[in-house]
Amino acid sequence: MRDSTPPARSTVTPPETVGPEADISALIQACLSGDELAWQTIVRMHRRKVFNIAYKFVGSVDQAEDLMQDVFIKVFRSLSTFDRRANFQTWLYSVTRNLCIDHYRALRKEREALNRDLNVDVLAPASADRNPLQILESQDQAALLKRALDRLPETMRTAVVLRDLQELSYEEIAKHLDLPDGTVKSRISRGRTELAKQIQAVRNEDQARLHRPAASPETGVNE
Repeated sequence: MRDSTPPARSTVTPPETVGPEADISALIQACLSGDELAWQTIVRMHRRKVFNIAYKFVGSVDQAEDLMQDVFIKVFRSLSTFDRRANFQTWLYSVTRNLCIDHYRALRKEREALNRDLNVDVLAPASADRNPLQILESQDQAALLKRALDRLPETMRTAVVLRDLQELSYEEIAKHLDLPDGTVKSRISRGRTELAKQIQAVRNEDQARLHRPAASPETGVNE
């Protein structure tokens, strides 16, 4: 094979007659020989269970889909070393759970790092040549950014923070998250797009609050 990336993400539907009784050892051998349909068949046989395990960990369809893709990439890369005397399904689900646990731990660490990185004092430190208005504007922008980032799915937020705040390279992020470069770039791209939408949404909400009539302190009725 040319690389360790699965030939496809189950884009071709294999025959409906294929089921759990299929000879998994033969499928693995065919897959290692470059048979795309064999890999797609393996994915088809197990994708629902893998997705369900991932969904129980993250509670999000999008994140569960991402984790499912990561699981099958990891499994594909390990097919050549899988002991075919063992139960493939047990091994696959063990890989899934371990990757989900690693994902949870990584997100927890990134969340802690995010809170540090988005501290207003860090993002907008006081400077002798900045007047109080400039400092306040920078702090407002940092606070707005944090509010918008908090609305992103964790997978997108982590990718954007590592790239745009911590300024890691794509290769460093891929290694840090144990993901393919393509997945990293996709998450960053989607994260930036969603972040722009959320920044605008936060600004619109703030503007709406500013123009909302104030309630009378005596009656509580808007004047």
